[in-house]
Amino acid sequence: MSDGDTAADLFVDALESYGVDYVFGNPGTTELPIVEAIGTSDLEYVLGLHEDIAVGMAGGYAQTRRYHAHHDDDVLPVGVANLHIAPGLAHGLGNLYAAKLVGAPLVVTAGNHSTDFRHEEPILSGDLVGMAEEFCKWSAEVLDASALPTMLRRAFRVAMTPPTGPVFLGLPLDVMLETVDAEPEPLGPVPNAGSGDPGQLAHAAELLAEADNPVLVVGDHIARSGEDAVAAAVDLAEVAGLRVHGEILSCEVNFPTDHDQWVSYIPPDEGLASTLLDADTLVFAGCSTNTTLTRHEAPLVDADATCIHLGDDAWQLGKNEHADAAVLGDPGLILGELADRVTSLVDAETLESRLEHVAAVSEMVETQVAAMGEDDGGDDPRASKAELVDEMERVASDAYIVDEGVTSKYAMLTRWDLAPEQYISNKGGGLGYGLPAAVGAAIAEGQRETPRDVIGFIGDGSYQYYPHALYSAARSEVDLTVVVSDNRNYRILKDNTLKLMGGEEADYAFVGMDFDPPVDLVKNAESHGARARLVETPDEIADALEDALAHDGVDVLDVLVHD
Repeated sequence: MSDGDTAADLFVDALESYGVDYVFGNPGTTELPIVEAIGTSDLEYVLGLHEDIAVGMAGGYAQTRRYHAHHDDDVLPVGVANLHIAPGLAHGLGNLYAAKLVGAPLVVTAGNHSTDFRHEEPILSGDLVGMAEEFCKWSAEVLDASALPTMLRRAFRVAMTPPTGPVFLGLPLDVMLETVDAEPEPLGPVPNAGSGDPGQLAHAAELLAEADNPVLVVGDHIARSGEDAVAAAVDLAEVAGLRVHGEILSCEVNFPTDHDQWVSYIPPDEGLASTLLDADTLVFAGCSTNTTLTRHEAPLVDADATCIHLGDDAWQLGKNEHADAAVLGDPGLILGELADRVTSLVDAETLESRLEHVAAVSEMVETQVAAMGEDDGGDDPRASKAELVDEMERVASDAYIVDEGVTSKYAMLTRWDLAPEQYISNKGGGLGYGLPAAVGAAIAEGQRETPRDVIGFIGDGSYQYYPHALYSAARSEVDLTVVVSDNRNYRILKDNTLKLMGGEEADYAFVGMDFDPPVDLVKNAESHGARARLVETPDEIADALEDALAHDGVDVLDVLVHD
């Protein structure tokens, strides 16, 4: 630092020293010192026209860079967002919640009023720390410039330490304007969650060896640990003869779906979920959302079943189901160790018997799964969700997918054999994360030597939350294709109405669930600087997608699908 440098300058110097390249934000008066310091640095400020867009972009960026960091030690897997005081932070809470559920390592900051002015309760005042606390691993405010280096170092380390997630720092205006004589503190190495308690590992191995027809339920904390963790899950499944399912609301690729022992994702339906979880022994590996959308009448898992929990988040181990064994640590390391221990405990005859049972269950489930998205549209000229997904896979099988398709999601998950580190989705369930996250993901992919095509797969209801995220993409010259699965209604709410209340569609008014008249998504996208095209029939999908992927810029395909 030089004489006369401020805490804002120190803040920016620290970001640069840690390897931050982008700050996603929407500026305000209390952020002006930081914005000005960014302007004289090598950091790139990505403007969001709404604070929730900024947080969503930072989240998608962080999720994608986390994958990149598994292959390159020089990659900092953190997204940084800078918001504007209390209302700005409040605007960003929706996607801060989403970032928490996907475990995105974020450092979110917001300016605040000067510490000696707050007693007058000026406009925009609020409890920033308390507001962010529910959705963060750590929430604090820097009240003295001398504390900034330590608190900033701590914020990055907490965000990156498993289980990863967002942190928040409030940055008061007077503190950021203070003159400081300090340097950024070194970040230092971030540990993994460890290889687990040997005693619990031994116990878990014994329980698996004693099982009749054990099941492995894989959760998204596996994918977050990297491709090696996914490979370790495969190793355990193979040596123990496990039937494999993805947890309810799976949002990353935790097991190869073309593997013979993979059966299905567990849908958020009580009857189907309890059927698939009907086993004498279950291993819940890296799970966090394995429950139904609304309350279930009976337990999803039999009280007499043996349950083994493993993962890097202590809160999740035995959270909803009892634990006969629980191993806290890095999912990949635990799965690998467990596979080594089980190998000598399961004989060939037992393994063969288990695999025969897996094949029988897989055949039973396959028929039901194959029909997902193939709803009969009758004379409707629009594509089915299955047709849309099939064409996407045919044209762009290697693309990186950011998904908030909601009712189209399970057509994608069940029809496309996605590879590890190819797919992320909105685990939080609230709409409005997917499109900004796709922008952030595309920015992250653009930093790679050989970037993949990035496709945002977004439902029309989700798209209309933050269509102005496209402005940020166009302004930053991002290469992104957005495919809108457009049935011109909130189909998920209609489906849930029928599930909750019974009856037929003709029995309900479905208040507020149809877009009639529909929004012109093509003109909307074009107004924000994107190319756009309406795709009305299935035979138009492939050509439209090929053209969009060939174009270096932002493209939106509004693809009409029937319910």
